[in-house]
Amino acid sequence: MFTGLIECLGTVSSVQQHGTSYAIAVKPDCPDFKVTEGASVSIDGSCLTVEKINGNLLYFSAVRETLRRTTLCNIHAGRRVNMERAVQVGGRFDGHIVLGHVDGVGHIVSDNDVGGSVLRTIRVPAELNKFMAEKGSVAVDGISLTIAETKDEMIVISFIPSTIKKTTMALKKSGDPVNLECDCIARYVERLLESADRKATDVTLLSKMEGLGF
Repeated sequence: MFTGLIECLGTVSSVQQHGTSYAIAVKPDCPDFKVTEGASVSIDGSCLTVEKINGNLLYFSAVRETLRRTTLCNIHAGRRVNMERAVQVGGRFDGHIVLGHVDGVGHIVSDNDVGGSVLRTIRVPAELNKFMAEKGSVAVDGISLTIAETKDEMIVISFIPSTIKKTTMALKKSGDPVNLECDCIARYVERLLESADRKATDVTLLSKMEGLGF
């Protein structure tokens, strides 16, 4: 589990394809980004496991399902990525609950500079639109952010200067893809509502059948 507060930027050192998976080596910018083999690290919002450490390089594998659902399918040497280590028990929790399970890929539509901050509009996949709410949370490339506005199948997010400076958002432009993870609480609420609807339908159907003599 993660907070969505990016700890460090990193640079992809190499990408090697092994069947349907990618072996990815990443060099963190921060010398104090300490992890051990087997640890979970968020790479642009996707939870990956550290499989090997060689000097200042961390090695990960991205399997087919991860590549299918995320922007890691287009990862290449030299790409800059957001990095965050998993939450430590007893540590502060300043963002929101981010699981590192990317729900889909959105695309940046436009940027609008407003008094030092940037209002960035992102197009959301249709199936994820129902999880987006004004003042709600969303993780974009692993960054915990608050939705300022929703319209049609788009969300507007206000980026403060420090977020732009400390993450890969400074490198993004219109048309670029981004990983999106919905607020997990919204997903649980939807699941509960679906379950309630099914039970209500079952009761109605049972009543009708009893009325017909079954």
